[in-house]
Amino acid sequence: MSISAAAAANSEAATDTAARARLAPVAVWLFACCALIFLMVVVGGITRLTLSGLSITEWKPVVGVVPPLSTADWAAEFAKYRQIPEYRAVHYAMTLDQFKTIYFWEYFHRLIGRLIGFAYALPFVWFLVRRRLPRQLVPPLALILLLGFGQGLLGWYMVESGLAHRVEVSQYRLAAHLAVALVIYASILWVALGIIGRPGSPDRRPGAGWRRAAEGVLALVTLAILAGGFVAGTRAGFTYNTFPLMDGRLVPAGYDQLHPLYLNWFENIAAIQFDHRVLAIASGAAIVSLWAAGLRSALPKPARAALHTLLGAAALQITLGISTLLLVVPIPLAAAHQAGGVLLLSAAIVWRHTLRRVPVMDGAAPATI
Repeated sequence: MSISAAAAANSEAATDTAARARLAPVAVWLFACCALIFLMVVVGGITRLTLSGLSITEWKPVVGVVPPLSTADWAAEFAKYRQIPEYRAVHYAMTLDQFKTIYFWEYFHRLIGRLIGFAYALPFVWFLVRRRLPRQLVPPLALILLLGFGQGLLGWYMVESGLAHRVEVSQYRLAAHLAVALVIYASILWVALGIIGRPGSPDRRPGAGWRRAAEGVLALVTLAILAGGFVAGTRAGFTYNTFPLMDGRLVPAGYDQLHPLYLNWFENIAAIQFDHRVLAIASGAAIVSLWAAGLRSALPKPARAALHTLLGAAALQITLGISTLLLVVPIPLAAAHQAGGVLLLSAAIVWRHTLRRVPVMDGAAPATI
């Protein structure tokens, strides 16, 4: 390398380091939002597992932040809950003290949602006004903000489905609510990784085949999590509590009892649980295969480390899933399984990010390919 080329490279590196330093507070903010969304997903799972999601029968985005404070307030909230089908069919013998327990989980879930809204919107406006955000980041971050508002509306739309004609929320709306949460989480995480990440040298970047493989794993993991949402929405995990067979069969009897066929994937408990198992096993097999291939490939060190982490996350998640099933869905273990799903998704996103093929920074703006 000539002296002039070396000087140019050093200058570019210095510019890149300075840009990253300016964006460090932005990265911290985004990672903090990811942590809150992670907590939100886990608490949402607990809310579903404890049948707490319908305990608050009204949506009051502002005044709803104040919980019942007096005996009369609690009596009024309990009276509203006693009017919905879930109380009459499931919780007809519930006492006020028991109602307070399920109310807490739904209130906590909604409170975290409000906190995420403030934690994301206020710093976004501040960074925007102070011109601390690169122009290329403004549109995606603004879109994430809009998705967040939409997620609040979708959450109420989900709750509303269980207040009149059902004893639980619609599994379709629950899965949609989970899907939007994952989209928001993944988008924020990807942008944050783009700020802190450093690409390898051009001759060390993995080829397009590895990127396509990583995207395939991401798709499988996402589908497995969404299938898990339908398992939660139909409480399918409380049946067929054996593994690997389901009532002694590889494919359960009655898998295709609904017509048309696709309805079984969303409304037939046997098919819903079987599909979740298949997607989880397929995800694990794909990750193990790619990990083995990675051992024989000249992957850059960050990509190799991320692939090891992905394998560990997959092993943990499969262990949690099988244990949750065999022990008939104990709440702590089931909540850990939901958390494990988000950790596995995070590991898959990080691995894909290490395989990017363009420099992360363009001046002061992250690139994310």
